[in-house]
Amino acid sequence: MTTTPEHDAKIASLTFASVYPHYVKKVETKGRTKEELHQVIEWLTGFGEKELQEQIDQKVTFDTFFQNANLNPNAHLITGVICGYRVEEIETLLTKQVRYLDKLIDELAKGKKMEKILRKA
Repeated sequence: MTTTPEHDAKIASLTFASVYPHYVKKVETKGRTKEELHQVIEWLTGFGEKELQEQIDQKVTFDTFFQNANLNPNAHLITGVICGYRVEEIETLLTKQVRYLDKLIDELAKGKKMEKILRKA
C-alpha cells in the first residue's frame, strides 16, 4: 500500500515524546501497565528504560527514533490493519515501523497476551 508523501513527512516529523503520553493513556485506561508498554517498545526497538527516556527527553522525531532503534528481526511478523492501513502492505519503511509500534500498542490495549504480542519466528 502506498501512502502519500505528505502523510509520510507528517509521521517522520512527529516527536516521539508528543505521542508517548497517548500510548501510556491508551494502555492504562484498558487496564494494562506502563511497564508492559515499555516491554513492547523494548521488544520492537531495543530501547531499555534509560534509552527510551533519552529519546523522550531529547524530543526526537519518529524518524530519528527509528534510526536510533535496533528493530527486532521478527518485526515483519506484525500484520493486520491499523489506522486504516494493512501494516504488511505499507511501502514506506518509516511509516511501516511507526505502524508496527501502533499495532503492538493496540494489541496490548485490547488485552492480547504478551506472548502473542512479542512475536517469535
